[in-house]
Amino acid sequence: MHTPNFEATIGVCYGRVGTNLPPPSEAINVIKSNDISRIRLFNPHPEVLQPFSGTGIDLLIGVPNEILPTLANSPVKTSIKWLQSNIFAYVSPNQVKYLVVGNEIFLKDPFYSPYIVPSISKLYQALQTLGLATTIKVSFSHASTILSNSYPPSFGTFESNVKQFLVPLLQFLRDTRSPLMVNVYPFFAYINNPKYVSLDHALLNRSSYMEYDKNLAYDNMFDASIDAFVYAMEKEGFNDIPVMVTETGWPTSGTDGASIDNAFTYNENIVRRALNNVGTPKWPGVGLDIFLFDMFDENGKSGEEFERHFGIFGDNGIKAYDIRFN
Repeated sequence: MHTPNFEATIGVCYGRVGTNLPPPSEAINVIKSNDISRIRLFNPHPEVLQPFSGTGIDLLIGVPNEILPTLANSPVKTSIKWLQSNIFAYVSPNQVKYLVVGNEIFLKDPFYSPYIVPSISKLYQALQTLGLATTIKVSFSHASTILSNSYPPSFGTFESNVKQFLVPLLQFLRDTRSPLMVNVYPFFAYINNPKYVSLDHALLNRSSYMEYDKNLAYDNMFDASIDAFVYAMEKEGFNDIPVMVTETGWPTSGTDGASIDNAFTYNENIVRRALNNVGTPKWPGVGLDIFLFDMFDENGKSGEEFERHFGIFGDNGIKAYDIRFN
């Protein structure tokens, strides 16, 4: 077993599905004044990318699902042109740390599944041609639903219908020393199974309550969720790929358990654990890069009411609760 050596950093997702959002220039002022050093952008919109140029803020930038077939089925020069026209024309490559190819495709847009690995490969070759493959990593963001089994963590197993796409992706990640990107929400485990998942367990509030799995002790749902992915990768023969959490968070309102106090408790606990490189029971002391969701409430989000209330900051830039990012 080879445990990856990975130092933790904290970033924040900057979603923009709403009419209530401050302009990017004001959002950047909020980001800088709160010492947030990394931001995830879900799409490379020029009006958002341009203001980030020269700020020193590291970026994780999404590659939209709809462009994947074109990139996958075209020569590498198409990917080079796409990168230069849609990203590097607006922000320096020095600020771009990760490209996230698609988002939760297996869950939301399975039509694009066959294009994931070919498009990632083309983008990687494009970065190689541009001399950027060692500084910009390419990966793909997964929902927890790609696991057919996730509890206890050692039962972690990938859904059989995604393995044909996922195993080649894992090989690519190993070859390029890139992380598996996962979106992890103990909040959903809690609201879907409140009889079996305690609030403290979901909020990472340490208590005397422990669950044991293969002699490893779990006192929170977040650690168990991460280790389920680790075990699932091991079952496919990959035990050396780091994990990055590209989304996690807790809503401030909209349903039972969603409150300002709980959102503060969860996100503060996540930040402290990450910055202290606590790791998980399976990978103790291994730091996790984590992106908190979300900068602002997004009133254009579909789904349940709570989906629109993950914002850490109000649209006036004031914190909804007194979280620290360092």
